[in-house]
Amino acid sequence: MKKILALFGLLIMTFGSAQKLQNIQSGEVLRYRIHYGLLNAGTASLTTLKTTYKGQPHFYVKGYGKTTGAVRAFFKVEDHYESFINYQTGLPSYYVRNVQEGGYTQHFQTVFNHQNQTLLLTDKEKNTTATLKSVKGIQDMLSAFYYLRSLDDSDLKVGSVKKLNVWIDDEMFPFQLKVVGTENVKTRFGVINCLKIVPQVISGRVFKDKEGVTLWVSNDANHIPISIKAELAVGSLKADIESYSNVKYPMKFIK
Repeated sequence: MKKILALFGLLIMTFGSAQKLQNIQSGEVLRYRIHYGLLNAGTASLTTLKTTYKGQPHFYVKGYGKTTGAVRAFFKVEDHYESFINYQTGLPSYYVRNVQEGGYTQHFQTVFNHQNQTLLLTDKEKNTTATLKSVKGIQDMLSAFYYLRSLDDSDLKVGSVKKLNVWIDDEMFPFQLKVVGTENVKTRFGVINCLKIVPQVISGRVFKDKEGVTLWVSNDANHIPISIKAELAVGSLKADIESYSNVKYPMKFIK
């Protein structure tokens, strides 16, 4: 489930400078159903808990994805992501990516030093640690997701284009995305108005082209991802919200 959890991190980028994660509530749980074409391919979840890290208030976020059903029978995936995100700045302090995808495994741990603009990368499988250069305001795949959700309407105007550097696996990638409009999206809970966001991603490696991904985020104070669609090099991948609990503000369903 590398692709879909990567989508949550890569697609949901920041639109402004550091700020409190004021729109997120401890105990929130978001669950998604993933489809590959017509197949039910898997599930993904994101959970949030208020805690402390090195004496500072943080959110501890866990992302988990797995294949299910017929897809799991021939390709087993178990992906675990973790991030400790500073509540005051919205920046990550500690990030874990631990995945098993078929016969492929990877286990990275990253400690961020934003003051010195460096990070400490540990490869748990190879038992190696290295200090690498970073940049100001770098995000990991999970922290970028929660950072976006704390922004207000003025940061999410239609036509806005923003840039962000995201730490993925063991290297940094620049991304940018654009709010292209609003749409009403049908869910199992009802119809909800969403911001339609198109990120520019790296073509050739995963996605068909630089704008092969579309994200729909609830157009309210929660800014919850409702649906994500990606045109891959082979086929398409789609994730739709399956359930939600302990969100801070009431969801504004139209009907």
